[in-house]
Amino acid sequence: MTWQGSIQVFIVLIILIPIAMLLGSYMYRFLEGGKTFADRPFKRLEKGAYKFCGVNPDSEMVWTRYLFALLSVNLAGFVILMILLALQPVLPWFNPAHMTRVPFWTNLNTSISFITNTNWQNYSGETTLSYLSQIWLTVQQFLSPVSGICMLLVVVRGFSRSSCKTVGNFWRDFIRTIIWLAIPIAFIGAIVLLALGSPDNFNAYTVAHTLQGHRQVIAQGPVASMTSIMQLGDNGGGFFNANAAHPYAAPNAASLIFQLILGMSIPVSCIFLFGKMIKDKLQIRPILLVMGVLFIAGTLLMYHYEAAGNPALTAHGIHLASTQNYEGKDSRFGIGTSTLFNNSTTAVSWGSVAASNDSMTPLGGLIPLFNMMTGEVIFGSWGVGMVGMIAYAILTLFLAGLMVGRTPEYLGKKIESFEVKMSVLSMVVPSLAILVLSALSVALPAGRSGIFNHGPHGLSEVLYAFASGVGNNGSAFGGLNAASPWYSATVGIAMLLGRFAMYIPLMAMGSSLAKKQKIPTTAGTFPTHGILFSVLLGGTVLVVGVLIFFPALALGPLAEQFAAQAGKLF
Repeated sequence: MTWQGSIQVFIVLIILIPIAMLLGSYMYRFLEGGKTFADRPFKRLEKGAYKFCGVNPDSEMVWTRYLFALLSVNLAGFVILMILLALQPVLPWFNPAHMTRVPFWTNLNTSISFITNTNWQNYSGETTLSYLSQIWLTVQQFLSPVSGICMLLVVVRGFSRSSCKTVGNFWRDFIRTIIWLAIPIAFIGAIVLLALGSPDNFNAYTVAHTLQGHRQVIAQGPVASMTSIMQLGDNGGGFFNANAAHPYAAPNAASLIFQLILGMSIPVSCIFLFGKMIKDKLQIRPILLVMGVLFIAGTLLMYHYEAAGNPALTAHGIHLASTQNYEGKDSRFGIGTSTLFNNSTTAVSWGSVAASNDSMTPLGGLIPLFNMMTGEVIFGSWGVGMVGMIAYAILTLFLAGLMVGRTPEYLGKKIESFEVKMSVLSMVVPSLAILVLSALSVALPAGRSGIFNHGPHGLSEVLYAFASGVGNNGSAFGGLNAASPWYSATVGIAMLLGRFAMYIPLMAMGSSLAKKQKIPTTAGTFPTHGILFSVLLGGTVLVVGVLIFFPALALGPLAEQFAAQAGKLF
């Protein structure tokens, strides 16, 4: 490790915090009825959108009606994607490479993936999809992250409202977030990426002849525009199979760092939006502290193990001047930037990669895996990372209440059995899905036939696939036949459970809290803005993750690490 590589994580946070503060304030104003500098042009677009959709933005909704509208948008996106991908070869527009029909299981998995903000790709985009298909995937990359913001608003309004049966209007929240936030920032981001070297066109693929006389097809297309919303929306699904490691997606280190800031900006902003909505900025501190510490620790640990290199080399008496693990990494970015980017995109439920996770050392690969197993609450993606952390906060207060024999309270609301049950349910169902689907995959022939590596490394690949699906992350460890019917179907199930089984209970919890009256703070109220609560919250996140997943991790990356130290590889 070098100090230059280590300091990058702190520089990123120093840049992010002021950006997030400004964005959080901006989001609060356009979502909760304040004025912004962009109101004049955007309000016209907003009124046109309401008229086109035939909705009344002033009609407040109970949470079930709000949820129905949210699910309707996602279902419509799923159906359109299935149809477009199925008809890809017969649609005449934007298919200069003459891409053929997308296989059914790949179509099903992709359609689920892009409506759940997972963007898991069991195909190579530049050799499978037409420009028209890629364009609609880009459209879906605007819609799916905005659904996460809507989920956050329902939960936070549970704390900000009192004796209220409604949680807002979905169409107003959804359309305003697209118009005021997603479109303008993605547009600016695309221009910056163009300036940094990414292409954006509808040209036919370029055919080149190398000096050795071989024929090479160079893919191009609307790369900058797709990459911008891919990173901003924490989607992760890119134009190219190599994702952010492709020289067109990230032509240089400056482009990669810009994409890193772009992808983390909204998740961090959601913390400040939360403080604005509950009108208590002090509550920002413990959540930001816990997320920041876990993020820094994960990045530095991952960097340490990759810089230390493969322990099997030392076990065989191979001592090199530099034993750093450069396998699967781009020399343009090096060890430090590669690990910073890959850790960030698994902490932020993002899934974009600049290096191969499958080539990481066992403990280096354990870090992004554990990031996802915690429920993607280390910043997380748009809205839902913050929702997951609120669930952990409620569980923390419940456990603290058990110790002192007092009914827990959080942000002026009494936390009762229903809220605790919904919080626990949001953690148990996705965790159960990871373990059950992984167990079935290593036990049944259909699952085992898709595992290309034996031993603990193969188990790590299976665990990673389902953790990525449930966490709506979308990154892959590799080493699996992910396009097989078994993994297309089971990872698809994991993605649906991770998006809806985890967050719908928390939306119900938000509605329950909104109906309650605020209670005054007393001497017996546990303070939730200090160091003690921060320690308890961080400890709860770690302990819950360890208790649930330690046996599986012991058989996967930990066993592989001990075997490597003994000189055995898988």
